[in-house]
Amino acid sequence: MVEVSDERFDEMVDDALDRIPEEFARRMTNVVVLVRDFHEESPWTLGLYEGVAMTDRTFDHTGFLPDTISIFKGALESHCHTEEQLAEEVMVTVFHEVGHYFGIDEETLHRLGWG
Repeated sequence: MVEVSDERFDEMVDDALDRIPEEFARRMTNVVVLVRDFHEESPWTLGLYEGVAMTDRTFDHTGFLPDTISIFKGALESHCHTEEQLAEEVMVTVFHEVGHYFGIDEETLHRLGWG
């Protein structure tokens, strides 16, 4: 297990978000990224996307609260042994959940290395 400050963890999440290619980043609208400690019902969950994936939205998809991507700091820290490994796992988790936002399924995400 490795522990970092909340500020350092936020930097890792920001760094991962900055690595999203511009053609995808500019299409990310009405979505918020939150850092939480653990998922209450599933403490080993590293990240979670909640919302309507882009591929499932209709032309009149308006008036909804923002979709949410949660990144679970405590779970990720428990999963990693070094800060470098944590930074890599944060990036993979952010990319994984952003992939769900764009409608990419689990199998494809794993095949792409974002599993």
